[in-house]
Amino acid sequence: MTLFIPGRGVKLEAILREPRGGNLRGGAVLCHPHPAYGGTMENRVVYRAAKAVLAADLAALRFNFRGAGASSGAYDEGNGEKDDVTAAIDWLGAKYPGLPLVLVGFSFGSWVGLQVACRDSRVNAVVGLGLPLNFYEFDFLVENEKPALYVVGTRDEFCPVEKLDFLARRLPRTSSVHRLEGADHFFGEQLERVQGLITSFLAQIDFDRI
Repeated sequence: MTLFIPGRGVKLEAILREPRGGNLRGGAVLCHPHPAYGGTMENRVVYRAAKAVLAADLAALRFNFRGAGASSGAYDEGNGEKDDVTAAIDWLGAKYPGLPLVLVGFSFGSWVGLQVACRDSRVNAVVGLGLPLNFYEFDFLVENEKPALYVVGTRDEFCPVEKLDFLARRLPRTSSVHRLEGADHFFGEQLERVQGLITSFLAQIDFDRI
């Protein structure tokens, strides 16, 4: 289902998919890579992440940041985009009141989305893919006690091994870092593996205990 989500001064193009079988455990917001470099909700990594979410019996809400696709507005260097993430969470929370929410972000979408998700009590778990540590500060993840999965390729040109190791050593026990051997920033031929990791992580969470 294609729809438009009202945001702060913008309308955000979005697609909602629900899992088959009627066993809906919650919902997930998915955030795409940098819009200034062609990133949209149709990105392959985001599309695969949405499939992973559905396989874990969560509804998947992909959306375009302001200025991307058919969303109104213009790129705002991550500031307005945080408002976009909040608008998507608001919409999904209203759609499924009382159900757990998850946020999945890739690259720029992980930096923007995780900042919002980590401080929003409505979000119960987070997934970050291809953290671009060369460009953005991710130290806020050290304070995040929510269940978290971070997946990064060992050949990710935007996430040096030494920076990832330094961050990983400081993360709480609720966080898990998975390094995909040989994968670059876009995960290349390993998207199937990324999809499986996300589904497995989400399927194992007992949201009633969080």
